[in-house]
Amino acid sequence: MKEDYYDILGVSKGASDAEIKKAYRKMALKYHPDKNPDDKEAEEKFKKAAEAYEVLSNPDKKARYDQFGHQAFEGGGGFGGGGMNMDDIFSQFGDIFGGAFGGGGFSGFGGGGSRQRMVKGSNLRIRVKLSLEEVANGVEKKIKVKRKIQAPGTTYKTCTTCNGAGQVMRVTNTILGRMQTATTCQTCGGAGQIIDKKPSDADAQGLKVSEETVSVKIPAGVVDGMQLKVTGKGNDAPGNGIAGDLLVVISEEEHPTLKREGDNLHYDMYVSLPDAVLGTSKEIDTVTGKVRIKIDAGVQSGKILRLRGKGIPSINGYGKGDLLVHVNVWTPKTLNKKQKEFFENMRDDEHFEPKPESSDKSFFEKVKDMFS
Repeated sequence: MKEDYYDILGVSKGASDAEIKKAYRKMALKYHPDKNPDDKEAEEKFKKAAEAYEVLSNPDKKARYDQFGHQAFEGGGGFGGGGMNMDDIFSQFGDIFGGAFGGGGFSGFGGGGSRQRMVKGSNLRIRVKLSLEEVANGVEKKIKVKRKIQAPGTTYKTCTTCNGAGQVMRVTNTILGRMQTATTCQTCGGAGQIIDKKPSDADAQGLKVSEETVSVKIPAGVVDGMQLKVTGKGNDAPGNGIAGDLLVVISEEEHPTLKREGDNLHYDMYVSLPDAVLGTSKEIDTVTGKVRIKIDAGVQSGKILRLRGKGIPSINGYGKGDLLVHVNVWTPKTLNKKQKEFFENMRDDEHFEPKPESSDKSFFEKVKDMFS
């Protein structure tokens, strides 16, 4: 089982943003590659801390993690922070460390000195429609994506402004002495490289649009509006940069007969007055196919039949919800002469007098049971 992000950083679930940032900085400084050269265990802890911070420092991701756990970010290609590498970490969180390693940025792995900033391509966002059956059972979707890739034949050369560092060092004389600061190179945008040659169909960055089919595994139990991430399937970055991510937004289609409420499903079943009196069996929809259920004689309108485990799987892996079948006895609006005479004769019949029992719960009790 994957380690809890809060446990990785050593903070409580109610920790503030400042406490989370402080805990991450402390861990990252302790396990930084420059302080632990050739130490694979330290490098792994460094990556875990960055992955945890990437989620917990983002309000949207943190909210989804608090509600759904790691499964909110699982799927094809690494959802959430799971696909992070060292370049992701250095490019996203380097500013947290100030001058802790080599004057305003990170140094290389175990080397010291300035390190080239890794440029990341832009993210893409796409909306995927899922039926209720697909939500309940999980699905693998083949999605056609138009993304920018490096055009074949494009070559790059070292940026002459920053000499490949991606940063320009500036020295300023102040009352406190000479201060050195590093800023992103404006010529190459921090990539450390500029275009040498490019084909005619490439843009100014040496990229061109290409259509690609991406396979996305969507876990069972996702909810409408949830955002999943496929690492590295966004737009390419120029030069030696890393590709952005593909953000997959879930859109849940409405089912014709089933209504979703969290992990539970609701079904309105209508029965005729004779069927309610005599009893019957009815075939109803579920997310795994049709099932037949028995309706006891004398069933009351408003009764709720609970089919356990016939709902939506919990995305946290805590079992499945239930299917709640709401029985509605249909009263005819028009009757012929013979039918009217029958019911006229039944007005004073004791069998037709309402006699609610203790087991016949009120509307409010039924609602309470639904949410218990």
